[in-house]
Amino acid sequence: STLALAGPVAAASEESLGAAISGLTKDEQARFAAGREVFVENETVADGVGPVFNDDSCGACHVSPATGGGGIRTVTRFGRRARGTFDPLAGLGGSLIQEQGIGAQGECNYVAEVVPPVANVTALRRTTPLFGLGLVDALDDRTLLELAARQRARTPATAGRARWVADAVGGGQRVGRFGWKAQVPSLLHFSGDAYLNEMGITTPFFPEENCPQGDCSLLRCDPVADPEDDGADVFLFADFMSFLAPPPRADGAGRRVVRDGQRVFERLGCADCHVATLKTGWHESPALRAREFSPYSDFLLHDMGPRLGDGVVAADAGANEFRTAPLWGARASAPYLHDGRAPTIEEAIALHE
Repeated sequence: STLALAGPVAAASEESLGAAISGLTKDEQARFAAGREVFVENETVADGVGPVFNDDSCGACHVSPATGGGGIRTVTRFGRRARGTFDPLAGLGGSLIQEQGIGAQGECNYVAEVVPPVANVTALRRTTPLFGLGLVDALDDRTLLELAARQRARTPATAGRARWVADAVGGGQRVGRFGWKAQVPSLLHFSGDAYLNEMGITTPFFPEENCPQGDCSLLRCDPVADPEDDGADVFLFADFMSFLAPPPRADGAGRRVVRDGQRVFERLGCADCHVATLKTGWHESPALRAREFSPYSDFLLHDMGPRLGDGVVAADAGANEFRTAPLWGARASAPYLHDGRAPTIEEAIALHE
C-alpha cells in the first residue's frame, strides 16, 4: 500500500511560509525563484490579459500570509437549477464571473460580467493557499483510490470518492485533487486553467478565450491573437507551486496542544476524511519523492449536504459535493469553508455538526 502510517513530518519555523521546500537542488531552487517572479508579475493587456478577467497576477489573490497563500478574495459562481437539472449558463458567461474588463478596444467595450437575472444559484468561492501542493501533486492516484476504498468499507455513511478528470497539459485521465470540486488533476493543469479563467490569457493548453458574458462575437476586438502565451509561464507557475514548502507544524510549547487536540480530533472521527499523513509516490524531484507529509485531507469528494453545499454542479461533481479541504496551515488561512462564511475555526467546526 502507498498509504503512510507514520506520524507527521517535523517542519520548519513559522517564517518558512512562502519559502521553498527543503531538499531542492540548485537547479530546482532557481526554478522556484524564477516561478515566483512570474507568479507575482503583473500582466498587461499587451500580454493578453482579458478581455474579461479577475486580476492581472497570481500573486494578487494568493497573497496571505505570504506569497502563495490564500486570502479573503472570493470569486462568484452561478447557474440555474430547474426541474432537478443544473445549467451553468455558459451562453451567459457562466459559471464563473470575470469581474473586470479591459475597457474600450476598437468598437468593443469590455466591462465586468454580472450574474444574469435568469440565474437562481449563486455561490462564492474563496482563494485557497498553495503551500505544499507539490506534495499533493506527487500523490499516486492509487493512494487516493485506496483511501476511497477504505472509507467505503469502514465509514460508508461519510465515505468520499475519487473523481477522474482529464489532464489538459499532461494528457490522459488522473484523479482530481485540486479545486473545490476536485476538478483539477495537476499543478500544470491548475496553472493553465487559472491563467485563462482568472487572467484571461490563453495558452496552447487552454487556447479558447472566455466569451464576455457569453457573447462570443465580442472576441473580434480582442487585441492579442490566441494563444497569447506560448505555455512557458504555465510551467513557471507550476515550478513555484511545486517547490513551495508545506505549512510548518507548531513547535515548542505548541506541540503539546496539537497532540492533545489531535487525540480528540481522531476520537470524533474527523480524521476519517481529514487524513493526517500521506506519502507521495515517484517524482522527478527527490525533494518530493516518497515523502511523508501531513495535509489533513483525503482530497476526495464528499457529500456535505445542503447546509455546506453551494448548489453548483460541475460535470459529475454534485451540488453538495466538495473536496476535503486540507487543514494544514489553518491557523493562517481564515476565513473558512468554501465561501468564507466561518470567520473562526470553531465556527467552521460547528457547521459540520
